Amino acid sequence: MSDSAYRVETTSRLAQWRIENLASCTYRKSDPFKIGKWNWHLSVEKNRLLYVKLYPEISSLTRDNPPIVSFTIRVVSSAGGRKAWTHPDIIDKQLKNNDDFIWPIEVPLTGKFIIDIEFIDLKIASPEGGEPSSIWTNGLSQKQSNERALISLGRMLKESIHTDIIINASDGSVGAHRAILASRSPVFHSMFSHDLKEKELSTVNIPDMSFEACQAFLSYMYGNVQHEEFLSHRMALLHAADKYDMDDLKETCHDSLLEDIDAKNVLERLQNASLYQLPKLKTCCMQYLVKFGKILDIQDEFNVFLQNADRDLIAEIFYEILNAWKGF
Repeated sequence: MSDSAYRVETTSRLAQWRIENLASCTYRKSDPFKIGKWNWHLSVEKNRLLYVKLYPEISSLTRDNPPIVSFTIRVVSSAGGRKAWTHPDIIDKQLKNNDDFIWPIEVPLTGKFIIDIEFIDLKIASPEGGEPSSIWTNGLSQKQSNERALISLGRMLKESIHTDIIINASDGSVGAHRAILASRSPVFHSMFSHDLKEKELSTVNIPDMSFEACQAFLSYMYGNVQHEEFLSHRMALLHAADKYDMDDLKETCHDSLLEDIDAKNVLERLQNASLYQLPKLKTCCMQYLVKFGKILDIQDEFNVFLQNADRDLIAEIFYEILNAWKGF
């Protein structure tokens, strides 16, 4: 097991290296840590300045497909009160070796400090040439859309080919096929199998979804939802998955919500993780807030959250905070 002084803690897109003390004229290199397809290293060298480096571990993958990375990096010091130094965002920079990103910091650092990196995107060059593609935008739904049968189903929905049911959203209506809906959701299957008003009137009312979110929901069921469309309506789709008992959609939303937790969305995702019983998402949000100290960056938002959140969830958060303090 590696020494904790060299271990970098990570979530899907966040890495933090906690350094207890760095004497003058010293060099330290972290253990490898995995983000995306690559193993990475951080290193610090303290001489007249503090030099921080981020680079991928040398491998055949690095040589053949060096990462093109966008990230935010900062150093947070607890000496003399909490202070932070942030490097301007790095956008689409190719990193091949340990000299491709060097950050000289002129402020002398003593005592404990944290190197904090949030990866915005990771891209690789296309073997056919053209623009590099992100490794985080190749969703399952896009791959399925390439199948001929799913393209045909998509046409059925888009062109209203022989639709036999009307879906009324909060601000619009769209035609669909009860056979498709019934095959994708046990709730719809039951609805159309019994003498309920939906079967008799050939309409389904979904007043808690906007027209655009409802279209994304139907597109998912027909197998041709677009990636950006899916991302725009993930929370509405998660609610629909729970309401209509669609485990596959719930899992897809869960996996996607794990990928891009940040300070702007972490509280909403924590709330929904609790509401929809998504333990992995809840754990990752808790880690982001407590273990990685991001709760300090959103104190105003967190105070508002505490006024409205479920009491059991608040208790869990404070339990995590107390445990973190014990181990610090």
